[in-house]
Amino acid sequence: MRSTSTLPAPVPGGLAGGSSWKIDPAHSHVEFAVRHLMISSVKGAFGNVQGTVWVNESDARTVLVDVVIQVASIDTRQEQRDAHLRSPDFFDAAKFSTITFRSRRVQGAPLEGRFRLTGDLTIRGVTREVTLDVSPEGRLTDPWGDEREGFSAHAKIDRTDFGLTWNQALETGGVLVSNEVKISIEVELVRQATQAPA
Repeated sequence: MRSTSTLPAPVPGGLAGGSSWKIDPAHSHVEFAVRHLMISSVKGAFGNVQGTVWVNESDARTVLVDVVIQVASIDTRQEQRDAHLRSPDFFDAAKFSTITFRSRRVQGAPLEGRFRLTGDLTIRGVTREVTLDVSPEGRLTDPWGDEREGFSAHAKIDRTDFGLTWNQALETGGVLVSNEVKISIEVELVRQATQAPA
């Protein structure tokens, strides 16, 4: 489907020579997996992911990534579990409606292959630094003339670092839900028209 964005993106300070990209929500998703009962994994995804990416064309290591995820879009294919995850026991979606990620630095060369992207991840109002291992998946021009680029990324976090501490001990030892969360991201970006610097 053709991108419906028609407004030019503003140029951030210091990146007048850069390119602006917008996340295509219809072709992007953030998945997660946690161990359940110590013997299997529960997987889920956030369906509403939006954001922008700025890249300095003269130095691709200068990247600004700004992502917003709507907590209410969580989906683990089980309604009762999703409601529990939205509750104050976990994400408390009524009070903290979004998860955000804002980049800080890049390690490696994005134009040459895999690289690491470090930034501030905020969940439940708590911000921690997280590093993503990122792989470019290709760039092309779609049938409607829009330039697109795909990326995949992976990371691991400890949910208790963000105040997600609910759990239950098992009689056999261990806990109901693991603290470690594996994150898997697939993002499709669409290049945007940019305003000429003043």
